[in-house]
Amino acid sequence: MGTHTTFPQLLLQHASQRPQAPAMREKEYGIWQALTWSGLAQMVEQIAAGLHQAGLRRDDHMVVVGANRPRLYATMLAAQSLGAVPIPLYQDAAAPECVFPINNADVRFAFAEDQEQVDKLLEVRAQCPQLAHIYFDDPRGLRHYDEPGLAALDALQASGRAFAAAQPNFFKSEIAKIAHTDVAAMFFTSGTTGNPKGVVHTHDSLLNRARAGAEFDKLTGDEEVLAYLPPAWIGQNIFSYAQWLSCGYVVNCPESSATATIDLKEIGPTYYFAPPRIFEGLLTSVMIRMEDAGAIKRHMFHYFMGVAKKVGPALMDGLPVSAADRALYALGNVLVYGPLRNTLGFSRVRVAYTAGEAIGPDLFTFYRSIGINLKQLYGSTETAVFVCLQPDNQARADTVGVPCEGVEIKVADNGEILIKSPGLFTAYYKNPAATAEVLTADGWYHSSDAGFIDAQGHLKIIDRVKDVGRIKGGAFDAAMFAPKYVENKLKFFQHIKEVVAYGDGRDQVCVLINIDFDAVGNWAERRNLPYAGYTDLAQKPEVYQLIKECVEKVNADLSADALLAGSQVSRFLVLHKELDADDGELTRTNKVRRGFIADKYDVLVDALYSGKTSQFIETQVKFEDGRTGSVSATLRIDDAKTFAPVKAAA
Repeated sequence: MGTHTTFPQLLLQHASQRPQAPAMREKEYGIWQALTWSGLAQMVEQIAAGLHQAGLRRDDHMVVVGANRPRLYATMLAAQSLGAVPIPLYQDAAAPECVFPINNADVRFAFAEDQEQVDKLLEVRAQCPQLAHIYFDDPRGLRHYDEPGLAALDALQASGRAFAAAQPNFFKSEIAKIAHTDVAAMFFTSGTTGNPKGVVHTHDSLLNRARAGAEFDKLTGDEEVLAYLPPAWIGQNIFSYAQWLSCGYVVNCPESSATATIDLKEIGPTYYFAPPRIFEGLLTSVMIRMEDAGAIKRHMFHYFMGVAKKVGPALMDGLPVSAADRALYALGNVLVYGPLRNTLGFSRVRVAYTAGEAIGPDLFTFYRSIGINLKQLYGSTETAVFVCLQPDNQARADTVGVPCEGVEIKVADNGEILIKSPGLFTAYYKNPAATAEVLTADGWYHSSDAGFIDAQGHLKIIDRVKDVGRIKGGAFDAAMFAPKYVENKLKFFQHIKEVVAYGDGRDQVCVLINIDFDAVGNWAERRNLPYAGYTDLAQKPEVYQLIKECVEKVNADLSADALLAGSQVSRFLVLHKELDADDGELTRTNKVRRGFIADKYDVLVDALYSGKTSQFIETQVKFEDGRTGSVSATLRIDDAKTFAPVKAAA
């Protein structure tokens, strides 16, 4: 495969070299349907011809919004085949969130998966008058819609089929006009502050990184991948689009997000990617089921997990292990680890990656100890994902690996990571000021992440540069405060789902906590502790005691780190509602919007810092059906024990 190529050229290559091999599978009505490479190429040709007739031209932008579906990917390829630029948007974004990207990129064409997405686009049409064409994939519920420019993808494909039959060379000649340096796609960042920014990538920047990742992990056309994360997230796009076309493996689309865990077991992917919260969720469900199991089963599980913790990581890293331990681990594999991998859907996983957030050491070690090759990677939308990767035998919880092929990293005086890579984006669309802020004239990208390179050459990330602060006054005056680091350490406990930490410029660290409703609910039921929903459970004294123990364990850990001892948590409260992207508290990629939360819950932050022991609050919430309501409660505020910094031995 030539090093410089484009997405549509790769499609034609697979279609000619192995026309009958499966390119994608989609689960419909409980049955997996395969689409071959030649079938996919034909579908793309028909959609491209139809779009060309409808007026989609080179450099035009086309929005695609929906879950992972073969025809969503085919539409992206069709747009690229005409030299146009697909822009995937988050399928769970509220209608107003679509207005800025559509207007910023002057979008006239849109692909919508189903009625829900069509409704969203029609709702914003008055604010986006240029949006002339909306094509839908799933016709359910749309039969009686009579809107100008709204049409079924089936109809577009049918007109394209006739055009392609009349002009058989049109498709290939259009693809031949596309250069590897042309813009291939645009991704809007989640915008933790201000408007989202359109990140412009070329065929080269995306495919170069896809290839670097594939070579690093020796990926082949035989991999099986499950595409279940939003296509608008660059991570999903690299794994099930750029690397898919680069390697030619099979991408499997689950029936729905509700069936994704069942589909995971059925497919048994060999290459798997998920943010830490997915791995956390899977482990929490295992632990809940284990706690409900019989005494013998429970005892066996805990005994062999002890063996796994001791021996598993060493076996994974190819280190020497005694014959007795090896035999014990082999028995554990038959009785516990094998069945557990099978239950999780990981029996065939060769490489599993996590990225997007830091992962807890316990969580990381758990998966590696039961024989799953879980590794971390570091990257971002602007760097086309692959900046650092962990070699198979050097996967550690506290680093994000070594720079991968073609990447240079340096650390600025303020601790910021600067990156040079063939995967760097071209610019933020129509935003030269923002581009100049992060891209230097000599090609270095300012990542906004603070970190350092350790003695083994691995990169360690501490936090966002702008979030790293200082404690002012109190016992830890002038100590460093890394909120994300503290939040992540607390989230590693199965009973804690979300955390927001404050402390910069203040005399102590205080946190707002969301409990994990499933895990704490199960814990309460086993203790015969009655509760009436989330708000009630969150304020139980027993729950506060449970959370307090977690906070104090983290404080003990932090006190052992001279650099971060000042980040120990002095006071905490458990929120009366779950933080939610629909309420503006999280981004669409589930990152905490710390500043927004500080403004929204200023009475709680003030109560934490003014020494109060409780505070009444009423909050407006948005329900899934779009209605609004309110939740109110008097929240208890607790103190946590902090520890003197442990002095390092001289």
